[in-house]
This record gives sequence, C-alpha cells and structure tokens, in this order.
Amino acid sequence: MSSINVVTGAGPVGWTVAEQLAHQGHRVRVLTRSGSGPDHPLVEKIKADASDPARIETALEGASAVFHCIHGGKYSAEAWRRDLPPAEQNVLEAAHRAGAVVVFPESLYSYSEPGRIMTEDGPRTATGGKRGVRCGLLAARAGSGTPTVSVVASDFFGPRVRMAHAGERMVPRVLEGKTLRVLGSADVPHSFTYVPDLAAAMIAAAGKPEVWNMVLHAPTGPAVTQRQLAEAFAQAAGTPAPKVASLPGWLLRAAGAVSPDTRELVEMLYQFEKPFVMDSSRTEALLGIKPTPLAEAAAATVQWRRGVRKAA
Repeated sequence: MSSINVVTGAGPVGWTVAEQLAHQGHRVRVLTRSGSGPDHPLVEKIKADASDPARIETALEGASAVFHCIHGGKYSAEAWRRDLPPAEQNVLEAAHRAGAVVVFPESLYSYSEPGRIMTEDGPRTATGGKRGVRCGLLAARAGSGTPTVSVVASDFFGPRVRMAHAGERMVPRVLEGKTLRVLGSADVPHSFTYVPDLAAAMIAAAGKPEVWNMVLHAPTGPAVTQRQLAEAFAQAAGTPAPKVASLPGWLLRAAGAVSPDTRELVEMLYQFEKPFVMDSSRTEALLGIKPTPLAEAAAATVQWRRGVRKAA
C-alpha cells in the first residue's frame, strides 16, 4: 500500500482506519459528503458522495486500496436497499479501473445460523429485511471482478462509537451512575468488537493478496454479557457497577406495531435474547492480529468519552 489509500466515510470505522493508516505513514484520501475526517498531514479530506459515479471515479485515481466504510443514512431495510447497493457498485467499478482492492466492514446479519458459534465458513444465507440486504451486498462483491475483502464484526464499542448498543446507550450512563436499559437479556453471552481491532484487520487484509476475495472476522475477544461489558466500563472509569435493567422483547414488539424505528430494532432482537457469539481465531492466525484485551479496550473507550465531555 505504497500509493494512496481511499477511505469512504468518517464514522467510527472510517475515521479509525484513516487514523491508523496515516500513523503508519500512508497517504490517505477520506471521502465524505461533508468533507470531515481526521486532521493529519497525510490525510486529504474531500467532499464526495458515493452515489455520484463520476466523482468517485476521480477520487479513486491512483488508489491501491479502498476502505468502503459508509452506512445507510437510516437504520432500515428500505434505506439500505435503496442506498447501499448502488454506492458499493460505484466504488467497485471505480476501484477496478484503478486496480485497487476494496475492503468492507461487514456485520453478522447475514449469518443464517446465529444460534451456533459463527465462524468464517458459516452459512450466510439470511433472507428478508436488513439481513437479506447484507447477503445481497456480499453476493455482489463475490460476483465483482474487483478484488474485495469483507471483514465481519459484531456490535461495536470503542472511541468514536456513538450509535450502538455499547455506545451512547451504555458508556455515558455508566459514567453518570445511571441505570442501564439494554435490549433483550442482560445476561446472555454476546460478542462485541473493538473498533480499532476491526480497523487494524481491514488494513492488514488490504496488504495481503492471499486473503483477497475472502470473508474474514475482525479479531474479537471472548463473548461477554451486556452486564459484564458495562461492568468493564465501570471498572475502567472507577465508578460503581451500574444497575442493569432489560427491555423485554414483548414490550419492544408491542411498541414496534406502531413505531417504525422500534420495528427495525425488533428485527434484530434475536441477537440479544439468546447467545450471539462469533469466533475469529482463523482470521487472527491469517493476519497475525489478536483482539485488544477487554480491560484495555474499555479504558481507551472511557478515556475518549471523558475527553468528549470535557470538550462539550
């Protein structure tokens, strides 16, 4: 990756990928609608919309790797189905002409047997809703003539993570000593992925042609319960272990009958009502990357959050 690395999107994943690349000495071009991104001498921030094929074509000139980290503007199957496939197609076509590999962060939504430990070779044939959209995106990447890597992660936590179960819904409340209200059960094991580990795996995969056109798993530590994750944040912050209450499925399903936004959450309740566990050992061996220990990751998350509060 001696030439330009393009990152589309500056959410927690795109921002972290760009930062890590720049810190490693790589030139980075960050594409967002707003022109946002990390401030670093090696980072060039460009206003560009992935839905504009001509703009993407120009922005990817000279790129050796593209990290496509945009997400749907709204958390709904309808928005994803409308926005994501054409944006990915634009990037894949422009990357093909540039001779670049495209690396995608991916979710566990596509796995059709989530009741067992999910591995890199597990079946990904989920249908309907947001799960079906993710399967369609994976199929389009596999059918593309552009080399791709999809790096699957579970629910995010870490610096810059806001709109996530272990983001704004959890960390600020732990720091403030407030009761947490989590989806499903607070006491079933669930895999959580530390965003810097996902970013590191994406960068490593881009530099290893032997793993191109594969689905990998982001290095992810042992599954913990939502209660245990909250307690890890509390320990890192030096605050008492929080009280944790559950939002039961029946209540959310009833609310989903009248609230479209709640209905989108209900679709994914299965992930929090029963064990939802991924294994990343195969990818860890391929890339030579281990997940950050939970105590260390929780401490970095708390430190970032406290910095945000001071700046506010």
